[in-house]
Amino acid sequence: MRSEGQVRFITISSRVQMTAAAITLAALVIWTLSVAIAGWTQYRATADRLSLLDREAKVATAEERVDAYRDDIDAVASDLVKRQDFIEDMVASLPEDAKAVANVSDSSGEAAKTVDKVSVSIPEAAALARIEARQLAFVEGLTRYADWRAQRAANALKQLGLDPRSMLIRADRTAMGGPLEKLATSRDGSIDPRFERLGLSIARMAALENGLAGVPQVEPAALEYISSGFGYRRDPFTGAAAMHKGLDFRGPTGAPIYAAAKGVVSFVGRKSGYGKVVEVSHGNGLMTRYAHMSAFRAKVGQKVVAGQTIGAIGSTGRSTGPHLHFEVRINDRAVNPRTFLETAPHVLEEIRRAPQLAHAQ
Repeated sequence: MRSEGQVRFITISSRVQMTAAAITLAALVIWTLSVAIAGWTQYRATADRLSLLDREAKVATAEERVDAYRDDIDAVASDLVKRQDFIEDMVASLPEDAKAVANVSDSSGEAAKTVDKVSVSIPEAAALARIEARQLAFVEGLTRYADWRAQRAANALKQLGLDPRSMLIRADRTAMGGPLEKLATSRDGSIDPRFERLGLSIARMAALENGLAGVPQVEPAALEYISSGFGYRRDPFTGAAAMHKGLDFRGPTGAPIYAAAKGVVSFVGRKSGYGKVVEVSHGNGLMTRYAHMSAFRAKVGQKVVAGQTIGAIGSTGRSTGPHLHFEVRINDRAVNPRTFLETAPHVLEEIRRAPQLAHAQ
């Protein structure tokens, strides 16, 4: 290098040159391998996707499936047995007291006779007849389980002073619609009554358990701070006897107020005597009212869960100091909220153990 009349030399040793060449070569090899691996991965992914699409197309046309039934009915039956095993494994074993439900048909005897007769007259269809027998046993067992859970829910509702029959009637009258799509279990469009019974049992179970979920079960404020109970009392303003249709929870202004159960907020605003009010509809004619609020934390149409904050304690309306006035109404008739708040948590805890009991047996 020539600079300002001086010549300078930079010497790179053979060792350094070899090291640099090796690093360059290694980088080139790694890059080549990366490109090759990426290309192979993309090729395999494309090939696998095309293979899957090709297999799906074959399944969609499925003439081969008909031939499989004709050629080897035992193999088909074996496949169906595996599917049936999978379905049965997905459902928990029935608890002992669920098996005792007596008002469900028992087709095991007739199904066994059917298997015997088919085995004699059509030996190649014997395996399919056995699968049908297992399906009927499965349906009847599941019906017993649904009836068992429905009865537990009905008993719990009765403990809380509620009528399960009225809940079922209301559930049948809820808004519904849509195109008619009949359920059929036979080629002629008819339905086996055992399958129909299962559907009705599951619907009954769902309606009663859903009704239980809407029962007031969470304290809207601290229960130990109740300043006035449900029933007759001396009016704080007039001093005369008057009916108090709720519970009063004293607390500091701004303290949170919680929804007592899951439901839909049906009213947010002011009401005479109540001040700022939030009302939550829980279905089946159940409604809870939260009054004298200082602030709202909910809006009309909002879905809430038990324990969710919906407002803050205040002293609006006809009030002598900051507190929450809490009401429970059934078909617009006020009932004592304390019955629900003290009893419902224990009743519902037992009900929620139903799936655990099934797994424990």
